[in-house]
Amino acid sequence: MSRVALHVRVTGVVQGVFFRAWTQQQANRLEVRGWARNAPDGSVEGHLEGEETAVQQLVDLLHQGPPSAQVDKVEVEASEPEGAHRFEVRRR
Repeated sequence: MSRVALHVRVTGVVQGVFFRAWTQQQANRLEVRGWARNAPDGSVEGHLEGEETAVQQLVDLLHQGPPSAQVDKVEVEASEPEGAHRFEVRRR
């Protein structure tokens, strides 16, 4: 089983629409660890760690977002693992 870590930035209408909480629910379901937080520029950024297939499934879901969101773009880049033990919603 291959493990990966990714940094993501999601732009569009993604703040104030429960995007972080929804991401946490999806991450927990997929057993992905890390965090999500609102960025000052109006985007949501996150760190995802876990089994490669599960992390990719979560990235695919981020392109859709929750029903009240409008995702314009998802930027993904490789990252170093942080050793996260759960998925948390962070404040800026």
